[in-house]
Amino acid sequence: MGTATNEIKNILRGKFLVEGKEANRNWLFICFVFALALIVIASSHIVDKKVHQIAKLNEEVNELKSEFVDVRSRLQRVRLESSLLEQLESKGLKQPEKPPQKIKVIIEE
Repeated sequence: MGTATNEIKNILRGKFLVEGKEANRNWLFICFVFALALIVIASSHIVDKKVHQIAKLNEEVNELKSEFVDVRSRLQRVRLESSLLEQLESKGLKQPEKPPQKIKVIIEE
C-alpha cells in the first residue's frame, strides 16, 4: 500500500512531467489533449453561431409566409366580382342586364 500512495503523490506533484525517460512523451500527450480541447471548443462555438443563424432565418421565413398569406387574401377580396362592381359603380359604370354576346367573324376565301 505504501508504493501506491507514493505513486499517487508523485502523479499529483507532477513528477511524471519532469523526471524519467518518458517526460517528453507525457508533455506531447498533454499538448495533444490541449489542442483537441481547443478544437472542440471552437467547433462548439461555430455550431452555436449556426444554430442562432438558423433560428433567425426560420423566424424570417415564418414572417414572410404570414405576409404572403395576408397579401393573397387581400388579392382574392379585390378580385371578387362584388368588389369589382362596387369600384365600378363609384366611377359611374353599371353591370349590364344582358350578358355580352359573342360575335363570330367568318372569312370566306
